[in-house]
Amino acid sequence: MTNELSVPAALSGKRILLTGATGFLAKVVLEKLIRSAPEVKGVILLIRGGEAGNARERFQRQIATSSIFDTLRAERGPWLERFFDERLECVTGEVTQDCFGLGAERFRELAARTDLVINAAASVNFREPLDEALDINTLSLRQLTALARAAGAPLVQVSTCYVNGYRRGDILEDSAAPAGRAAIGRDREGQHDIGALAGRLCRRIEAVKARHADPQVLDRELTALGIREAKRHGWNDTYTFTKWMGEQLAMQGMRGRPLTIVRPSIIESTLRDPAPGWLEGVKVADAVILAYARGRTSFFPARPAGIIDVIPADLVANAILLAAAEALAGPVRHRIYQCCSGASNPILVGDLIRLLQDEARRNWRQYDKLFHKEPKHDFRVVGNLRFRLAMAGVALGALAWSGLRRLAGQPGATPAMEKLRTTRLLAITFSFYAQPRYRFDNRGLMALAARFGQEDRATYPVDPRAIDWEDYLCRVHMAGLNRYALKRKEARAADSLAHANDTAVDTRSYPVPVADSP
Repeated sequence: MTNELSVPAALSGKRILLTGATGFLAKVVLEKLIRSAPEVKGVILLIRGGEAGNARERFQRQIATSSIFDTLRAERGPWLERFFDERLECVTGEVTQDCFGLGAERFRELAARTDLVINAAASVNFREPLDEALDINTLSLRQLTALARAAGAPLVQVSTCYVNGYRRGDILEDSAAPAGRAAIGRDREGQHDIGALAGRLCRRIEAVKARHADPQVLDRELTALGIREAKRHGWNDTYTFTKWMGEQLAMQGMRGRPLTIVRPSIIESTLRDPAPGWLEGVKVADAVILAYARGRTSFFPARPAGIIDVIPADLVANAILLAAAEALAGPVRHRIYQCCSGASNPILVGDLIRLLQDEARRNWRQYDKLFHKEPKHDFRVVGNLRFRLAMAGVALGALAWSGLRRLAGQPGATPAMEKLRTTRLLAITFSFYAQPRYRFDNRGLMALAARFGQEDRATYPVDPRAIDWEDYLCRVHMAGLNRYALKRKEARAADSLAHANDTAVDTRSYPVPVADSP
């Protein structure tokens, strides 16, 4: 077909600005971009400076040395180093500041040498203080759309399927908003009035800051404010609420300009490229796996018959590059693609847990950084009511035993109390994602992939039907989690999962589980 799209052809001679490059997904995008589109004219990384150093120093320390480039180093090491030196530009800037903090002239100069903007910068902490989440996930889009408009460049905005909030059923690739208790107004043109909403949120943030001087108390109160506002408006957590607001600002700021929003579901380790199982950090499902491996939890609120939507990171990176090629080729319009597995290759929550637990029992010795000893306890999923009753019973027993220990002059904290704390924290943070009542649709993305030639479809696969769930979860992902995500000292630090998050979330402020199943 003469009208077939091609990623290498579309990106050839182009300069691509990428944000979020110190993060997990953007590293996968950057590696695939360099490896599969070598004729790209240049890549510009916008990286925050500060105490960690300027952009180039942070690139050298946090990105260039990453194991994501091991395959490229082995195959074309000298070429890769030349690419880094000659065609990769690092700009020290902050996406949340006017003109990225560069000043108007340097901002215009940056726009003049930019042909495409891919925004993968985000705060993915589900329970971030509202001011921080609002800045990075929402308000930064004012600067990014300003750059894209000045450059005459398409914007590819990386979002999340979970901007759909508490909606149920089949979720299409559209911009519909969930219905919350508090309605979000619309402006004169019928668009969601994000300016007014953001203004109200900023006033509430300032009111909280005026009441609290202690940094830890302030952090906790701003986190609680974010959760309350998200739930009032129809979302489970601050992350998804502010990412939806960011989508709206992107659509308004790019009116009449090319914009593509790519929404991944739960991103986990790579399926194939650049190496099976590549992962950086602990993701959504991994926090529960770690807690189980350490014996710190034995039950969790979930719907075993619900579809949990997991997608490997390399499929997401491929979707971003397909979307970028299409945006450059035209025509000018707004597009939304969901990169997900639930519609065409679903896996149930119960099956995912069974596969991971069976693999752990069979081969736990192979995962030396994950398991310190053989896992002999069961991990069960229960409904919300049973979870609340079980938590109340465990808490009562643990508190009574702790009180007796204190009366005897012994430390009050016990393994049971630590287990209770970890289970509560996991439920607060992640249980919404394990109780799905929706199915994300990806027909638009699959239709986009069909417009590319056979070679591109093989190089940039996005079809989740290629995933063999047993092989991926039990061999690829578990091995990757053990090899890439956990260092030995990090594995020991994972034992303190509950303590590490106590400053971010005061669990006493919320019912259990907080992550409601709407």
